[in-house]
Amino acid sequence: MFPLPSQTILCADDDPDDRELICETITRLHPTYRVVHAKDGWEAFTWLQQASTTGSLPCLVILDINMPKMDGVTATRLMTGQYPDVAVVGLSVTEDQYHKAAMERAGALGVLTKGKQGVDELCREIEKAAAMMSFISQARKKTALLN
Repeated sequence: MFPLPSQTILCADDDPDDRELICETITRLHPTYRVVHAKDGWEAFTWLQQASTTGSLPCLVILDINMPKMDGVTATRLMTGQYPDVAVVGLSVTEDQYHKAAMERAGALGVLTKGKQGVDELCREIEKAAAMMSFISQARKKTALLN
């Protein structure tokens, strides 16, 4: 298991049951992670802005695609644009390729289908995100040293 740059994961889903299941499962499987949650994209983005002022950005944001106030695609675009060190994974109830492509264009690492891939797949995605963010952080440090 790769160490996460931060031990915080932000989960945004407008379905309270899905959100609770994801948060509880991550906490149970990875007790060292701090899991915070939001009910929509706007709340998640606002939380991220506040966390950035204290230097405690999450390592991963899990976003449902279809949410009120601000959908996952818009939230992903804003988050990855302003906070490139934060990895985003999308969640969808369908395997709609249009929404998957939109999330990836916005900067998401990928999109998981709720119910199909399940929590085990989500945990694997967390590990992949951790590995990617660790690699990116190391590359940025090396670039900064060279400049």
